[in-house]
Amino acid sequence: MPLIIENLSKHITLTPQEQELFLSKIEIKQYKAKTILLNAGEICATSYFVNSGVLRSFNINDNIVEHVLSFACSGWWIGDMYSLLSQKPGNLFIQVIEDAEVVLLSKENQEILYQEIPKLERFFRILIENSLVAYQERLMDNLSLTAEERFEKFCSKHHDLIQKVPQKQIASYLGVTPEFFSKMKSKLLRK
Repeated sequence: MPLIIENLSKHITLTPQEQELFLSKIEIKQYKAKTILLNAGEICATSYFVNSGVLRSFNINDNIVEHVLSFACSGWWIGDMYSLLSQKPGNLFIQVIEDAEVVLLSKENQEILYQEIPKLERFFRILIENSLVAYQERLMDNLSLTAEERFEKFCSKHHDLIQKVPQKQIASYLGVTPEFFSKMKSKLLRK
């Protein structure tokens, strides 16, 4: 069973015919590391599901500093939700960190699938709800936890990413400089 169908099966059950229809509306592509799938300023017209590899979403501020918003590894979805839902230019880049196989679901095909397979609306509603909860939790962590506590939480939740993602990107995700991150990590390893 394709990984994306397994992912859908976490929240809904598709008949074999529905699975076939869904699979006919997606595209699977291979990407090399460092490939940009979406640029800031573009309108996001696609949701990305990671079959293998690692992706990240980030923006670059006026001082040319990158801020990593999220990572996505095998079995995860990623996109610029603001742009995808509003169909306005977004402010996120989506980049491949590690060579990846990615499933692309266009907004157009997603809308068609909502008409043909209404239970997919439930799946994507749950996905968006879970995303909202995760972003709120991350915001609260950034406001109330120390950098060390945020790193420990990141390690416990995303241990599979620690070896795959460059340290400067983890530092950016945590909201610290690479230098501070290096010192903090050394200190934590000595404990």
